[in-house]
Amino acid sequence: MSLSNVYTVGLNNVGSYQVSGMPFASGSLTAPVSSSSPLEISFPYVTQWVQIIPHNNSGTKIDLKVGFSQNGVSGSGDNYFRIHARNTDTYPPVYNLKVSSMFFQSADGSSTVDFDIVAGLTNIPVERVNNIGPSGNNWSGSVGVG
Repeated sequence: MSLSNVYTVGLNNVGSYQVSGMPFASGSLTAPVSSSSPLEISFPYVTQWVQIIPHNNSGTKIDLKVGFSQNGVSGSGDNYFRIHARNTDTYPPVYNLKVSSMFFQSADGSSTVDFDIVAGLTNIPVERVNNIGPSGNNWSGSVGVG
């Protein structure tokens, strides 16, 4: 029997993104100060969407740096984006991203940032994200990722 016609889900499988995602949630996370190694959150499956909710417990406005590789967040490049910790009941947007992990770090050299993360997961195994970057997964080494 030939195995050339075996169909499995992959990154371009539209149906994996059309259905509701499997829930993933992690609360009470702490992003380390900018002089430390970033915190990595690894997902058990490729994500469909992600929402990151930083908390402003101290009253000071500290940004949370979010990236898709360790080098992107803490390396010499600026391959990350920032989310502001707020004292309001409004939440940051939901990002439609297919990633296997994310990296977090405080934008401040002396203060950490507490945050929660919620994601919808596809049924695509993490091994399917296989670019030719330094780590072999999660788009590391790609343009704009670091």
